[in-house]
Amino acid sequence: MIESLCFYLFAAITVLSGFMVIASRNPVHSVLFLILAFFNSAGLFVLLGAEFLAMILVIVYVGAVAVLFLFVVMMLDIDFVELRQGFLQYLPMGALIGLILVVELMMVFGGWVLAPEMTAVVASATPDIAETENTRALGQLIYTDYVFLFQCAGMVLLTAMIGAIVLTHRQRPGVKRQNISKQVRRRRDEAYELVDIKPGQGV
Repeated sequence: MIESLCFYLFAAITVLSGFMVIASRNPVHSVLFLILAFFNSAGLFVLLGAEFLAMILVIVYVGAVAVLFLFVVMMLDIDFVELRQGFLQYLPMGALIGLILVVELMMVFGGWVLAPEMTAVVASATPDIAETENTRALGQLIYTDYVFLFQCAGMVLLTAMIGAIVLTHRQRPGVKRQNISKQVRRRRDEAYELVDIKPGQGV
């Protein structure tokens, strides 16, 4: 009963958070909803018995949200002064997301205390190799049965990374860029200039 309640709660908040990531007009709100979606997805992985994936999701992806926010700043030219001035308007949204995370953590840890039998009903990562530790079982699945899909996912991520780099390095007017070939072709007489300065005069 408790595990089913946790599953539906985590799944509903994950779907709702994912929708709000693309529906929010404010990029700061989108990042907050993305963090909430990552934490709830990690909770679903724990219910499935994939603790290693849950840990990687929280450590790697939640940590990479800072890099994502950096890309958003570079692409949208967000004014940090304006964000600091509007700090109070972001406070209710951040407090709401923090409250949801606290309630979910209390449900998870409270469930283990109030219903110790939940440890027996948690699914293993792979039913046929239940005796294998979690990390090795996931590695055998990813690199044997689903290696083609794993490589396709890697190509999709590579394409997204290249697209983000292209967007952030687009040509902008008024931005000075280094021209390496021009610097290499520079002659000695172009590198410096001799100026005869008379006493009492400036350059």
